[in-house]
Amino acid sequence: MKPFALNKLEYEKIRTELERFAVSYLGVEHIRKMAPLTQMKAIRNKLNETEEAKTLLQTGASVPIPSLEGIELILDLLGTGYVLSERDFGNMVQYLRSCRQLIQYMNAKDGIAPLISSYASSMHELRPLLSEIERSIHGGRVVDSASKDLAKIRKKIIVTEERIKRKLDSLMSRYKGILQENVISKRGGRYVLPIKKEHRKSVNGSILDESASGQTVFIEPSDMQALQMELTLLHAEEVREETKVLSDLTALAELYQFELRTNADIVGIYDYIIARGKYAISIGGRNVSLNQDGFIHLKSAVHPLIGSSMIPLDFTIGKQYKTLIITGPNTGGKTSALKTVGLITVMVQSGLLVPVAEGSHCAIFDEVSVDIGDGQSLEHALSTFSAHIRNIRDILQTAGRSTLVLLDEMASGTDPGEGVGLSIAILEELSQRQATVVVTTHFTEIKNFAERTAGFENARMEFDADTLEPLYRLRIGEAGHSYAFVIAAKLGIPESIIARSREITEAGTARGDTPLRYDAGSESEEWTEAASPVDQVTLPSDEQDKLKNVKDHEDEHEASPSSFYQLGDRVYVPYLKRSGTVYETVDGRGNIGVMIQKDRLKINHKRLKPYIAAKDLYPEDYDLDIVFESKENRKKRKLMNRKHIEGLQIETKPE
Repeated sequence: MKPFALNKLEYEKIRTELERFAVSYLGVEHIRKMAPLTQMKAIRNKLNETEEAKTLLQTGASVPIPSLEGIELILDLLGTGYVLSERDFGNMVQYLRSCRQLIQYMNAKDGIAPLISSYASSMHELRPLLSEIERSIHGGRVVDSASKDLAKIRKKIIVTEERIKRKLDSLMSRYKGILQENVISKRGGRYVLPIKKEHRKSVNGSILDESASGQTVFIEPSDMQALQMELTLLHAEEVREETKVLSDLTALAELYQFELRTNADIVGIYDYIIARGKYAISIGGRNVSLNQDGFIHLKSAVHPLIGSSMIPLDFTIGKQYKTLIITGPNTGGKTSALKTVGLITVMVQSGLLVPVAEGSHCAIFDEVSVDIGDGQSLEHALSTFSAHIRNIRDILQTAGRSTLVLLDEMASGTDPGEGVGLSIAILEELSQRQATVVVTTHFTEIKNFAERTAGFENARMEFDADTLEPLYRLRIGEAGHSYAFVIAAKLGIPESIIARSREITEAGTARGDTPLRYDAGSESEEWTEAASPVDQVTLPSDEQDKLKNVKDHEDEHEASPSSFYQLGDRVYVPYLKRSGTVYETVDGRGNIGVMIQKDRLKINHKRLKPYIAAKDLYPEDYDLDIVFESKENRKKRKLMNRKHIEGLQIETKPE
C-alpha cells in the first residue's frame, strides 16, 4: 500500500507504539518493516498468532524472550578472523541459555499455542558450544582449567608474586627511615618504593616517577628488577595462552554459525509476535472475521490511538451499499470515524488485533486510498483544492473492486457549485469501478444524490442541538446537516439574521437558484454561476408597466428562450437589480450573454425577465449582428475587409 495513505491514517504511530513492547533489536526490525498484507491466508495466520500470544500472556506466565544483547555484533564478527573476547562469550552464554529456556517453554505451551510454539522446533540448544564456553570462561575471565599450560603459567605467576612480596617487605624495613610513606606503589606495572627526594641516592635502583610536588621519587630497587622482569614475562605468556583459548572457542562458535543465526532470527520472530500480543492487551484488541467482498462491519470500534475516551463506533458497508456519505457538524467526529475505519483495516491486514467488539468483520483490500486533510503546501505552491485533486487523480489511477477509498470534506476548497458537480462525477466513477467508498461532506447536493442513487447510503454524526455538543455517534441511513443556524443562534447571532438565512436557504433550495460569481482572472471577464441562493427581487416601480406588457408570455419564453430573447433585447436581472442588453443568444446550456454597461455576463435564461424588445429600440434595417459582435470577430472582419480592399487595389492597378 502507498506510504502516503498509511501516513495519513497514522500507521507510523502504531508502529511506534508497538516498538515499546519489543525487547530485541530483531523484534524492532520486524516492527519497522511491518506493512499491510493482501493475502487472506497470510493475514489469518498472523491474526491467529497474535491471538495465541495474547492468550499466553493472559495466563500470567512471562514469555522468556532473549534480549539478544551483544549478539548482533558477535554474528557480524563470526567468520571475519576476529577473536571474540571474554565479554562476547559472556553474552553468548546468556543468549544460549535463554534460547534453551525459550525452547522448553514453547514445547510446554504446544497445547494452547500450537502456531507460535511450532517455531521453536527450528531452534537449536547447542549444548556442546554452551558447555565448552562455560568450562573455559566464568565471570568474564578465562579460568585456569581452560588449558593445562594456562594453569601452569598462573601457578608460576603466583610463586613469583609471593617472592616479590617478601622482597618488598625486606626492602621497606631496610629503608624505613627515608620512605615518604609506608606504602608500596606501582608505576608502569612495576613495584616501586616512595623515597624522599633528598635521599634518592641512598637507594640503588631506577627512578620510574616522581610526585607532583617533587618531594617524592618512586624508585625500583635493583634487587627487584630481575624478579619483576620474570613476572612481566609470565604475564605475557598468560595473555598468549588466554588468546589461544579464546581463539579456539571462536573457531568452535564459527562451526555453529548457521545455528546461532537461525536461533536469533526465530527469537526476533517470537519477539515480534509477543509484542503484538502485548499491544493487543493494551488496546483491548480482538480477532475479527475476514472476507474479500468489501464487507466491513465494526461493532463498538474505537480509534487505537484515542482509546477509551472515544465514543465507540458502529459501522457497516459493503452489502446493500458500497458508498457511504457521512454528514454532520464540524468537530462532530466525521474525520475520526473515517480514520478509525481506515486504520483498523490496515491494522488487521498487518496481523494486529483491533479494539472492536466480538462479531466484527473486516474486508481485505489490495489498496487503501485516502484524501484526508487539506494537504496544502507552501513549498510546492499547492492550494487546498489542487492538493485534493492531485490526491483524487492518484486514487482514480488505481481504484477498483479491491480498493477502500476514504475522502474527507469532499467538494471543499473551490467553488461549491463546481466542486459538488465534480464530486458527484467522481463518486459515480468510483461506484462504477465497484470500489468501497466512505466520504464526509457538508453539502446537501451530495446527500441528495446519495439518497436517490442505488449503491449509495447516507449517514450522520449525531449532535445535541440544546447543548451544542457533538455526540460522536454514527447513525447510518439518515442524512444530517451542519447545524450552522443552531450554532449561530446559540452563539449570539440576532434572530432576525437567522430567520433571513433560513428564508434564503429555503428559497434557493426550492428554485435551485445560484448567484453569479465574477471571475476577474478570465480572459473574457465574464460572470459565471456560483452555488449559493439569492432571494427574489422586485422590479423598480417605474419599470413595472413596461414589464407588464410581456409578463403574460414569460412561461412560453422560459420553455423556449431562443424564440424570445434576441440580440438587442433589453432584459432585467432581478438579483442584480439592474437591466442589460442581450449581446449573445442562448447557448446549449441555456445561458444568454447580457451586457450591463461594459460588463459582459453569462446568465441562465430562467433568471432573466423580459424588459423591452429590440424591435422597439432599433430601426428595422439596423444590423444588430454587427453592433453586438465580439471584439475578436470585429477584428477578424476588419482584417478581412482590409485584405479584400488590398486585393482589389492590386487587381485594378494599371499596367
